Amino acid sequence: MLILLAFIIVFHITSAALLFISTIDNAWWVGDNFSTDVWRMCTTNTSTCMAITDQFREYQSIQAVQAAMILSTIFCCVAFLVFILQLFRLKQGERFVLTSIIQLLSCLCVMIAASIYTDRHEELHQSHEYMMEVSKGQYGYSFVLAWIAFAFTLISGVMYLVLRKRK
Repeated sequence: MLILLAFIIVFHITSAALLFISTIDNAWWVGDNFSTDVWRMCTTNTSTCMAITDQFREYQSIQAVQAAMILSTIFCCVAFLVFILQLFRLKQGERFVLTSIIQLLSCLCVMIAASIYTDRHEELHQSHEYMMEVSKGQYGYSFVLAWIAFAFTLISGVMYLVLRKRK
């Protein structure tokens, strides 16, 4: 049981780390001499960055992705705290339902953010407000990590739903 508990804790912390990295790091869309995410666009040659503000045509889509990724990270961290509390408060044989619900909400938020970015990426990168041509890029590792975090949060949400407190 102790090994299973350690595995679940490591899995949950890995999910949270993936969410933090994919939300913060500047690599959702990358090219030869630029990288962009949901916060800013940077050129690698001159190391200058420009914040993505409301002057961009698709700013509402970017804001939706930002909000969903922040919510997913918050939900994942709250789910971990609730799990630790339930670990000591639940009676033997009860399930970690509240933890599971919060973790599945985190999963839903990641899915929404990555889906919006996937759907709107052409319009997002056709904007003339960028310093350079960014439409010739490709998805970066932060975008991939967001989808991996979706899978991890979904699996851990289901694990918490199935898990019962044992001795």
